[in-house]
Amino acid sequence: MSTFQEEFAQATDLRYLNHAAVGPWPKRTAIAIQNFAEENVLRGARDYPDWMKVEQRLRGRLARLMNAPSTDDIALVKNTSEALSFVAFGLDWKSGDNVVISDEEFPSNRVVWEALKPQGVEVIQVSLKGNDPEGALLAACDPRTRLLSISSVQFATGTRLDIERLGHGCKQRHVLFCIDAIQHIGALPFDVQASQCDFAMADGHKWMCSPEGLGVFYCRAELRPQLKLHEFGWHMLEHSGDYGRNEWQPAASAQRFECGSPNTLGAMALDASLSLLEEVGMDAVGKAVIERVTWLEQGLSTITGVRLHSSGETARRSGIFTFSLDGKPSAQVWQQLMQQQVVCLPRGPGIRFSPHFYTQSRVIEETLAIVSAIAKH
Repeated sequence: MSTFQEEFAQATDLRYLNHAAVGPWPKRTAIAIQNFAEENVLRGARDYPDWMKVEQRLRGRLARLMNAPSTDDIALVKNTSEALSFVAFGLDWKSGDNVVISDEEFPSNRVVWEALKPQGVEVIQVSLKGNDPEGALLAACDPRTRLLSISSVQFATGTRLDIERLGHGCKQRHVLFCIDAIQHIGALPFDVQASQCDFAMADGHKWMCSPEGLGVFYCRAELRPQLKLHEFGWHMLEHSGDYGRNEWQPAASAQRFECGSPNTLGAMALDASLSLLEEVGMDAVGKAVIERVTWLEQGLSTITGVRLHSSGETARRSGIFTFSLDGKPSAQVWQQLMQQQVVCLPRGPGIRFSPHFYTQSRVIEETLAIVSAIAKH
């Protein structure tokens, strides 16, 4: 793992625990961007066909990362919100339909469904606080439920849900299943086939450690024709390279969701970042992430005044751990942590730490010591 740690040459005084917000780039990603910039300066788009080969390679990496049946199931999108909008405004809703979500969702996975209110669609928010959040979500699905949309890992507390159980329950109830996987993919193994989900989406700038502006949208093949399209252009056509053709139809593949010119710069970066995750292996990445979160949890639990807000259950752990200090406003604690170069964010009930697989032991130990000092003063 030490070899891969060298990919993240961060400042020696920096304690970066903020991958749930924006992940730093590995060296190879910076090099890929630099090389691409130099190529554009020296040769312009002379080698554009080679750029498209990188894009196709990226689709393959994303399909493997999600265990999608085919690269045809993978669309390259601007962000998670765009992909969620493709689902929300692509389905043929009927007045009286409802969507089930949790009451802890990031706005992207709430607002998009609430925007359907003019069509008579109701949003049902379910509490995850009980002993059986999956059971509560499935129990909320009634005959009028069209879709269950859930973050597989909650952004504020890091609660990880059993998406395989949810997928099985949705299939039994004939409910569509959508997963916002932005806090999951790149941190822990993810499998669209095992979860039986119909849709899944994530951005590349968090756990995949790539720049903002490029994400992934998985859409089950049988459902692609059922999503009404609202964006049209040359790139989303079945014969996208035949510019003289008058007759047209949307691509049968998920490229139908990509209306115009691709984000080639973003593709170069994300391809490079994912090559690192592939070399490490997602099983090893997930194990390392959980080890570091567990280390933080155990250390924080020994500090007087610390209140833990993330589940200690092994099955619920993710790359996110949230805590607060009794009697100290989270905004104040966060400012003190940032002054000590502990990069994190206040989220939900407290302060959110989110280490990645490469996070060094020094970062964990120094952070725990800083939290302990803050708690004493």
